Amino acid sequence: MVTPQDRKKARQRACGGDSCCDYSAFAVIIYFTDIEPAEFDYFARELVGHDVRVADRLGDVGVDAEAVSAFIGTPIDTAFLITHPQLRLVATRSQAVDHIDLAACRGRGVCVTHVPNYGETTVAEHTFALMLATCRRLRELMLKPKGAHFSYEATRALDLAGCTLGIFGFGRVGSRVAALALAFRMKVIVSDVRTPNGNSDVPGVEWVTQDELFGRADIITLHVPLTPETYHFISRENLARCCPGVIIINTARGALVDTAALIEALDSGHVGGAGLDVLEDERVLRESAAQIIAGDIVNHLRSDGEAHEARDADRIREVQELMLGDAVLSRSNVIFTPHVAFNSIQAVQRLRAVTVENIRAFAAGAPGNMVGI
Repeated sequence: MVTPQDRKKARQRACGGDSCCDYSAFAVIIYFTDIEPAEFDYFARELVGHDVRVADRLGDVGVDAEAVSAFIGTPIDTAFLITHPQLRLVATRSQAVDHIDLAACRGRGVCVTHVPNYGETTVAEHTFALMLATCRRLRELMLKPKGAHFSYEATRALDLAGCTLGIFGFGRVGSRVAALALAFRMKVIVSDVRTPNGNSDVPGVEWVTQDELFGRADIITLHVPLTPETYHFISRENLARCCPGVIIINTARGALVDTAALIEALDSGHVGGAGLDVLEDERVLRESAAQIIAGDIVNHLRSDGEAHEARDADRIREVQELMLGDAVLSRSNVIFTPHVAFNSIQAVQRLRAVTVENIRAFAAGAPGNMVGI
């Protein structure tokens, strides 16, 4: 946790150690959430001249906030905007913006900026890490008890060479995945809701319909934003169209996959395995569902009963998503990581640098990397 002493030291370093530096007179009051101490050090140094603060939780952001910089796990909704009337900028440290109520921001005159194109290489490489780990059955091999009977047949792997990879979404990440797949001597087929007719000029890539992608792919990997059109794209109906034993890889957004449908298909053997960096409720990627639910119960006991009753339906849905997420992660043929596909040294450096540029540009009256709202 970043302490007030950490913040003071960082600002002193940013001011070159000048003890006379006035820490209260900064151009923009900006709160950062979801950051680590070293990150605050960086932002305080790079944004000298602004009042840079840290909030451990979104609820700790002061009402005086003129800007807030959050990550994808922190939703910026109407309720937050109403309680922060001075807010004029949301600078998300991500390319995706589905955690932000863009319409509400537009209605209140709040500018939204993001960081495009910072992580296509690292996300594509992580996609292949999950793909290789799933196809080589690494989790099953690692879980085999030492001294127990070992069967080569029961843990036989799948070569990527010669397999058909179906890529849903052919933006910068999807196209980078295709390049890696071709290097592995895979057949690559592509479909995308944004460009349904595709681009036949991409060497080695065949554009197909969504139905063809499901019917032909040995491995399906998802690289599209979460929209009403892509929500639960991996559904019972679409999974039924897939080849038996298909592998599902998701490094995009958890809600692209209907978790209950995936569990059923894994249990029946129709899906041979899955590599997941995201889930519908990602808290279970870092702690058990039992711990999360216990914490929620404590929060409920401390909260206003009447307000809580109004959220009963939401709470039930959240618990269902938690339990489904916990269940899918328990399968031995599921490889999972806690939403870290973006998290390489080079990608995070770009993420931080562009966030700083976005804030500086906003303060100068010429915001860049604005999200079209």
